[in-house]
Amino acid sequence: MPKFEKYQQATPNYVELTTPDPEAGAAFYAGLFGWDIEEMPLPAEAGGGVYRQSKLDGDTVTGISGQMPGMEGHPAFWGVYLAVDDVDAAAAKVEPAGGKVEAGPFDVMDAGRMVAIQDPTGARVNLWQAAASIGTERANEPGTPIWNEVITPDVPKALAFYADVVGLGTEVMEMPEGEYTTIKNVAGDVVGGAMLPMMEGIPPHWNVYFNVEDADASGARAVELGGKVVAPNFDVQGVGRMGFYSDPQGGMFALMQNPPA
Repeated sequence: MPKFEKYQQATPNYVELTTPDPEAGAAFYAGLFGWDIEEMPLPAEAGGGVYRQSKLDGDTVTGISGQMPGMEGHPAFWGVYLAVDDVDAAAAKVEPAGGKVEAGPFDVMDAGRMVAIQDPTGARVNLWQAAASIGTERANEPGTPIWNEVITPDVPKALAFYADVVGLGTEVMEMPEGEYTTIKNVAGDVVGGAMLPMMEGIPPHWNVYFNVEDADASGARAVELGGKVVAPNFDVQGVGRMGFYSDPQGGMFALMQNPPA
């Protein structure tokens, strides 16, 4: 049971769905991954409404949020958070490193402090300084996030930015399909990857992969629940079986089944 109590800086520590229909989004992913959904009314000073968190055996897995005013017509999307020890210090490095601060830093009640940023290639990500909440409490098992990956047309430029802002490290690995760049947190642990878009027209973004026991069965279940296949399941030697999907509101995500070993 991979449970977490703390995240090293530069580790993806939380993923959050922003969707035009949070109730429908919660129902889709609960049906796909077996999540329990906890609804938390927000105070007026935080914008009101309801914030949802997915749970497995009481442990927080993801967040589900409605859209902010001005986002009407925007498809749903999964956003990634990176852990930092001092969000204000990290935010101060964003623009000198060529990025953009889009919102914050600001406190999220007593849960923590965050800033929403954009790297120089256009990929958006959030930085999170934990207080009452570290973010995801359970990961790397079926029904939970297992991998995060920045997709960008200029991998070196993006990774130089994250190195300057949060101390993220990199390592190029030889894979059967060619070279792949992994990213490391400040402790040197591999925590994700970086790659070029696989198809034309894909904007810079962070991918979210969810672990499943059977990628084909879960993919079929996603379609049954109203989702769509973006890229059919395929095998990557030594990594596992994976495919890309979208939920009924357009939010894209990946399924990943561990290799037999």
